[in-house]
Amino acid sequence: MSDTLYRFTLSPNGPVFDLPIYVALEEGIFEKNGLKVDFVDKYDPASSSQDPFKRQKEALYEAGAASAYNLCEWAGLDRSEKSSRGSQVFGLRPAVAAQAIITFDEDIQEPRDLENVAVGINELTGSHYTTLQLLEGAIPRDTIIVEHAGPPHERYQSLKDGKLHAIAIMEPFISLALKEGAHIVAVNFYRGAEVISPDVPTDKREAYVASVNEAADLIRADFNRYKHHVVAELNGRLAPEELASHFVHYAHSRPLDEKRFDYTYEWMKTWNLTKGTSEYKRLVA
Repeated sequence: MSDTLYRFTLSPNGPVFDLPIYVALEEGIFEKNGLKVDFVDKYDPASSSQDPFKRQKEALYEAGAASAYNLCEWAGLDRSEKSSRGSQVFGLRPAVAAQAIITFDEDIQEPRDLENVAVGINELTGSHYTTLQLLEGAIPRDTIIVEHAGPPHERYQSLKDGKLHAIAIMEPFISLALKEGAHIVAVNFYRGAEVISPDVPTDKREAYVASVNEAADLIRADFNRYKHHVVAELNGRLAPEELASHFVHYAHSRPLDEKRFDYTYEWMKTWNLTKGTSEYKRLVA
């Protein structure tokens, strides 16, 4: 039967975002829908560069090793716009994750306290974009400071070492930080994007989406069953039962419609995060 399956290769993202893929692999959902899905490499949490295209998931995709990967919505548009290989956003991913601005500093209690305070982010990722969105309604734009501080484990260590007073972070680091005495200053849930090579046939894209949607239903029915995947990268610092259930949700993937694209793209332009020269049909499948 395996000879009849369409091979769909993936570049890995963090486990909290890729959990529906893990579950679909575990439960045989991809095979049921006619796909042979493989990660082309093991997720490397240390993969870091200020240049997004030198990071693991982008580099593997651009080299032609992977058919698809997921990342935040804004970055999905950015990477598709700048891709030398060609890519498009073909939907919003199932993981609806929180980025939380956290701190150990008792003088920082609300977003207004972050005026002229550097917030550690990973440049041009969800931590970057959501920080701008969280703070622009609370303090003047010219007092918002974001500082590239690498992938999540590096950002969190910089916070613990006192090199930064605040960082934006997602699970499982939110739960770890709260366990270790940090507190949340602000939090924002956001949808990510599924980026895929245009040469993948439409019916195979649809089979992939159907598979991760079915996996999302299983997670939603019993998140505790799968939490061990999310905490694995912390190497025992957080037990599966210590991972909170309210900082990430799993929902059905849905299209990135033109109205949403226009609003997102225009917002990116206001922060000089895109030159704004692309149209919806160029970046979205």
